[in-house]
Amino acid sequence: MPNIRSAQRPRPAQRPEDSVPIGMQVAGAFSWRLLVVVAAIAVVVVLVVMLQDIVVPFLIALILSALLAPMSAFLQRHRWPKWTAVLSCFLAIVVVIGGLALIVTAQIRYDLPSLERRLHHSVASVQILLATEPFGITAHDVNKWVSDGVSYLQAHSSTILSGFQAAGSSAIHVVEGLFIIVFTTLFVLIDGPRIWGWVVRIFPRRARLRLDVAGHAGWKTLTSFIRVQLVVAITDALGIVIGALALQLPLAIPIGVIVFLGAFVPVVGAIVGGIVAVAIALVFNGWVPALAMLGIVVLVQQLESHVLHPFLTGSAVKVHPLGVVLGVTAGTTIAGVVGAFFAVPFIATVNAMVTAAAAWRPGDPVPAGSTVAGSDAPDRTDPED
Repeated sequence: MPNIRSAQRPRPAQRPEDSVPIGMQVAGAFSWRLLVVVAAIAVVVVLVVMLQDIVVPFLIALILSALLAPMSAFLQRHRWPKWTAVLSCFLAIVVVIGGLALIVTAQIRYDLPSLERRLHHSVASVQILLATEPFGITAHDVNKWVSDGVSYLQAHSSTILSGFQAAGSSAIHVVEGLFIIVFTTLFVLIDGPRIWGWVVRIFPRRARLRLDVAGHAGWKTLTSFIRVQLVVAITDALGIVIGALALQLPLAIPIGVIVFLGAFVPVVGAIVGGIVAVAIALVFNGWVPALAMLGIVVLVQQLESHVLHPFLTGSAVKVHPLGVVLGVTAGTTIAGVVGAFFAVPFIATVNAMVTAAAAWRPGDPVPAGSTVAGSDAPDRTDPED
């Protein structure tokens, strides 16, 4: 009888992973890659915390450079030598900061006698209020608390002394940070494109143009963000100062400076600045001026939210308000006030860099002033590009 072979082919041996659903395979592959990315970010965060005395001044210098770069470029376009333009920008910043410091000091000295009288009257009013029901806090109770506080300070004098020593060490770190800020800002303004070109050339050749495009997009977004925040901060400060002067509040200029600095921390800074303004009005002028000051603060914040940001920000800085709130909260949790200050510019810059890198394709025009074009261009026939 002839040997008739079966028409059916033998089934290949089933691999163990074939029994895993395809959705689970995709989820597993995605999960371990996500864990690797999270681990890399955690390592970067740890390094930043360990080197914060260098990283924080460096980031401040970058923001200061983003603020001064347009001014320096404007002067250089009008045939100013580079060194002259950069030093002029630095001189302008020093003059502005020094002028604000002199004005604040002068107003504090001028208002000091009046502040003492108003503070004494406010303290007396608070004592009378606390002595009545339902508080029932008498002067004897206050004196006892003061005595207990003095005894506590005497018992913990060694701890307090160590705290002052730590403050002295922090002052030294502040001086070191100022040197880092000044020199980093100078070199970024003078030789920023060459420094960036050196950084890009550290990466593989095929990734250089994409990274260069991302870097230019991030720098453009950062400069736009700083300019917008500067205009918003000046507008907020002027509005609060005019309102404080109209209400005849003391320390109107210092209040404006606090509001100006707080405006660079979106959402949180505006709230803190408004609280300070209302608190000063309450302590030194009473309830009615405090309520009026609260109304002025709310009006200024509404002007910022519904007029300034929509018209000034436009498409330059695409950060959703929810991203701002969550970013500031996360930055505050990680690094306190410093994290809150850097959170939004960091998010805006990274968002612009990722978007530009994802949208770039070989053959697209390189950014103006690119230092890595030409020999660093990737092979356009590479299918992975």
